[in-house]
Amino acid sequence: MKLKIKSVSQVKGVVKAPPSKSYTHRAVILASLSKGTSILKDPLSSEDTIASRETCEKFGANINSYDNYWEVEGTAGNLQIESDEAIDLKNSGTTLRIMASIAALANNKIIFTGDDSLKTRPMKPLLDSLKDLGVEIKSINNNDKVPIEISPGFKGGVSEIIGNISSQYISSMLISGPLTKLGIEVKIKGKLSSKPYIDMTRDIMSKFSVKSTCESLTKHKECKNDSKKCISHIFRVEPQKYIATDYVIEGDYSSASYLLGAVAIYGGEITVKNLFKDSKQGDKLIIDVLKCMGVKITVKYDSVTLKSDGILKGVNINLQEAPDLLPTIAVLGALANGETNIYGVEHGRFKETDRIATSCEELAKLGVNIQENPDGLKIIGGVTSGTVTSHKDHRLAMALSLIGLKHDVVVEDGEVFDISFPNFIEAMGEIGINFQLFSY
Repeated sequence: MKLKIKSVSQVKGVVKAPPSKSYTHRAVILASLSKGTSILKDPLSSEDTIASRETCEKFGANINSYDNYWEVEGTAGNLQIESDEAIDLKNSGTTLRIMASIAALANNKIIFTGDDSLKTRPMKPLLDSLKDLGVEIKSINNNDKVPIEISPGFKGGVSEIIGNISSQYISSMLISGPLTKLGIEVKIKGKLSSKPYIDMTRDIMSKFSVKSTCESLTKHKECKNDSKKCISHIFRVEPQKYIATDYVIEGDYSSASYLLGAVAIYGGEITVKNLFKDSKQGDKLIIDVLKCMGVKITVKYDSVTLKSDGILKGVNINLQEAPDLLPTIAVLGALANGETNIYGVEHGRFKETDRIATSCEELAKLGVNIQENPDGLKIIGGVTSGTVTSHKDHRLAMALSLIGLKHDVVVEDGEVFDISFPNFIEAMGEIGINFQLFSY
């Protein structure tokens, strides 16, 4: 289906940020691994998070879904698979990567598969690290991608993994580590990208009574000699048990970036609630980016207020710790005065799409002067009307749709916002921006 802005009234209001997708994934998985019953308040019910919830149920967790909370009766780490049918994770890369390690703790062999997009997601670093730990795991098509088959047997131990492709590989091993006999030590080779996501994982693990440690070795002389081979960080988790708890899912800075970005582009004033000042989410960086672009922002304990005149200026921004902001900031840069340089985000190529390449391709269709670099984009503001495609990437769809605030833009395959922000259209409507979703 196609997505476009139908009309815009005065842009203002108060809106609640959607719950964090990243925290919802982790919360339902940890609750399912715990002893006892957890109440997860304000979870995000999206295609991706439902993939995690349904997979946890197939692993033996009993989950009841209500209007604003999920009740999760955990397995206490005793994962029982009753069917030998492949588990379809649809488009959820987070579910795939985190559950790949956990599956090796189960009683039976498991096969994970997914849609065409998921089948392009790289898995080799995680597969290799798990094999080093004695896990029998293989890519059925011998291409290091799904479908993958995981056999039971995960004792733990020491493993090394490259740190600049996906933090989800590391989160996966850390989450499964306490349920192994030996615990786990994960040594990170080279630069560690998206560390806030690992901090998020360790934070929520602590809420479910599991402790972990992180040792940074970045000042050691061997790290300066060969950054691709040196050990920059060591994460450790001893054998422990997850204990059920009641947990509130905080608002998602990634999804809120589209609300904040919309008002920054068009002009107006909004307050977004449920965004916490002390959040460990890397995408909190959107606040600093918008300030640098000339937007006035006030941050309180649990909300963000933004006021804009709709005039933006270009920025230089390192997105190493916040790769999911790439499409949003690329669009903001395209609509800003002057030059925007986005760098440090080579790992953005390993998302639902190669987001550096697809952002460049689609913005070029709209007349943007844009240059693709190995680790980012160089953009000189200037946009025309036209039709673009999301490449079935939810973040690209929502970001591109914002250009419609100033130009006539149609986004093909625009309905994919459901993957992470199911009420995207309704939330935008609350602040005066009316979207239209229509068939071809």
